[in-house]
Amino acid sequence: MTARPASEQDATRGVAYGLGAYVMWGCFPLFFALFDGVPAFEVLIHRIIWSCLFLAGLVTLLKRWAPIRQALGEPSRLGAVLACALLIAFNWGLYIYSVETRQVLQASLGYFLTPLVNVALGMLVLRERISGLQVLAIGLAGLAIIIQLSLLGVLPWISLALALSFGTYGLLRKRVPLDGLSGLFVETLLLLPLGLLTLAWLSLVGQSHFLEAPRTLILLVASGVITALPLLAFAGAARRLRLATLGFLMYLNPSIQFFIALWVFHEPLTTAQLLTFLLIWLGLALYSWSAWSTRPRPVLVPTGTDEPHKSQ
Repeated sequence: MTARPASEQDATRGVAYGLGAYVMWGCFPLFFALFDGVPAFEVLIHRIIWSCLFLAGLVTLLKRWAPIRQALGEPSRLGAVLACALLIAFNWGLYIYSVETRQVLQASLGYFLTPLVNVALGMLVLRERISGLQVLAIGLAGLAIIIQLSLLGVLPWISLALALSFGTYGLLRKRVPLDGLSGLFVETLLLLPLGLLTLAWLSLVGQSHFLEAPRTLILLVASGVITALPLLAFAGAARRLRLATLGFLMYLNPSIQFFIALWVFHEPLTTAQLLTFLLIWLGLALYSWSAWSTRPRPVLVPTGTDEPHKSQ
């Protein structure tokens, strides 16, 4: 039995890591639904605190302090990191709120919208050139929102806020020279003082749920761990897979949330909402086809030369 080439083994591991990351992210509603009676903002505070502490341990274990020390040693560049921290905290808090109020369908729609928001922000802010199919995909997303607003009379503000906050976070994150693990640690570190002060205030006025019951304490501490685990899996996938492959795996997260909302939380899906999702899915199909068709093709050196075959 012959061993598989190292590149094939790396790709297999990459897909496994990617599946693990997106499945974990997709199952987040099941975890945050366990915080019965704990306000979303308090869960957010503990998620920040325990994420920071858990990530500090991981950074120490992996010996990754060098880029963090460099980032903290340049205060003039921390403005972008702080902006990223505030955006991701807002995104986390709103997501937890959407789960607690059983609006997971809106959260799912928000994360389906995110790739199209990224394309739109790249065009508007970075002046990136986009293809006709991508323009059409963005147009379909806009049409979907207009249809839902006109038929239901309600703007899907959770979906839009999640997509815009995470899209803007990604835009600013491009300017921060830190990898995913180091970047998230610095972001939570910047938010840590605010989290600790808020926790102290909640304890002082008797509104903290932290020591209310062992179950709640364990869940709040675990929120930091489950924040970091999919990030580590994603980092392992990103090192081994092409961006196009990661892009397709990304749709697992909102897809799992969509089915959890329907099958576990039994959220109603109206005709207008279904039409919205269908238009967004069509837009994502066009966007994915555009990204796939314009991906760099491997260039092979003709046989008969002394150079080995390689791709750019």
